[in-house]
Amino acid sequence: MLASEQDYYYMGLALKEARKGVGRTSPNPCVGAVVVRDQTVIAKGYHKKAGTPHAEIHALRKAGALASGATLYVTLEPCNHTGRTPPCTKTIVASGIRRVVVGMEDPNPLVDGGGISFLQSQGVEVLSGILAAECRLLNRPFIKYITQGLPWVVMKAGISLDGRISYQPNQSGWITGPDSLRKAHSLRDRVDAILVGRQTVMVDDPSLTTRLPHGKGKDPLRVILDTHLTISEAARLLHLDSTAPTWIFCGSEVNPDKIKRFSNTGKVVIHQIKCGTDGRVDLREMLTLLARAGITSLLVEGGATVHGSFLSQQLIDHVNLFIAPIFAGSSGSPVVEGVDISGCDDALRLQNVRYMRLGEDIMIEGDIHHRSS
Repeated sequence: MLASEQDYYYMGLALKEARKGVGRTSPNPCVGAVVVRDQTVIAKGYHKKAGTPHAEIHALRKAGALASGATLYVTLEPCNHTGRTPPCTKTIVASGIRRVVVGMEDPNPLVDGGGISFLQSQGVEVLSGILAAECRLLNRPFIKYITQGLPWVVMKAGISLDGRISYQPNQSGWITGPDSLRKAHSLRDRVDAILVGRQTVMVDDPSLTTRLPHGKGKDPLRVILDTHLTISEAARLLHLDSTAPTWIFCGSEVNPDKIKRFSNTGKVVIHQIKCGTDGRVDLREMLTLLARAGITSLLVEGGATVHGSFLSQQLIDHVNLFIAPIFAGSSGSPVVEGVDISGCDDALRLQNVRYMRLGEDIMIEGDIHHRSS
C-alpha cells in the first residue's frame, strides 16, 4: 500500500498534536492522533500525561460513531499490551477504524511491531513509516530512555564571544540578554530535570525553576551534583515552594549527620552513590538512577567542570549555546573545562546545526558528534 500526499499531510497534523505533550508525558512518548473520514478531519487527540488515555483513545472518543470506516493517523505504533492503560489496538478495532497510518514503530520491546501485527490480523489496513524521521526526532528522549536506560542529555550555556560564562571567577553576572533568558526557560519547560554543580549553587544561588509568561511553565526536577555535600543549607533551591523536588547526588562517604540535616527540610532528597576515577560522583550511575525514576530528558546548565565531565565521558546528546555579542575577558570562567583536544580532527563537533536570532544574541544548537561514534 503506497502513501499519498494526503497521508503525509494528515500525519503532519498528528505531529502537531503530539508536540502539545512535549515535557509532560514522561516516561511515555509524545503521541498525536487524527481521525479522517472522506478527506475531512473528524477528531484529534494527543497523549497528555503518563497514566492517562493515549492519543488514539482521545481522538476515537471525540470521533464516536464517525470512526467506523475512517482512517486513523497516529505518530507512534499503537500499543498492544496492558500497562497503566489498556491496549489501544483493541479500542481501534472495536471502533470500526478501517485503516491505520503509523508514523514510526514503537522501540519499546513490549510493542515493537506487535501493535501493527495485531491490527493487520484483525483486518485493519496498516501503513507505517510516514514522516518517520520527524516522529523519531520528536521522541528522541523516549527512544534513548527505552533502548539505553538513560535520559536524553542537553547541555545549555550562555556565553560571550570569547567563550566565557562569567566575568570573574566565582562571581555571578548575566552574559546573555532577556530574549535568550526567555528561550532558556522554555527549554526548562520541555525537560524532566535540570542539573547544576556545587559551584553554580554556591556562586549564583539559583532557583532552577521555570518562569514563563502567565505562569504557564512547569518546574523540572532539580538535580545538584555535590560530591562532598558542601553547599549551604540555606541555598535557595533547598527551600522553594515548587511542585518539583530537589535531588542532591553526593558520594557514599558523606557524613550521615550532614545528610540528615539536609533531608530534614522535607524538600530535598539525598542520593549517595559511588564516585568515579576522578573522585567525583559517578555521572553514568546518576543518569541511570534518574532514568529508573522516569526521567527521560535532562538539561545540564553547568558550570564549566560539570560541562567538561559530561562531554569527556560522552554523555551529552544535544547542545544549546546562547552567544552574546560581548567579550567578557580572560578572567571569567570558560564554558568547558577538562576536555583535551589534540587538534582539528579531534574536535567535538555539532551535527544537524540550527541557528536562532534572539534579540542581540544568537542561539546555536545541534547534536554532539562524539569522536568514537
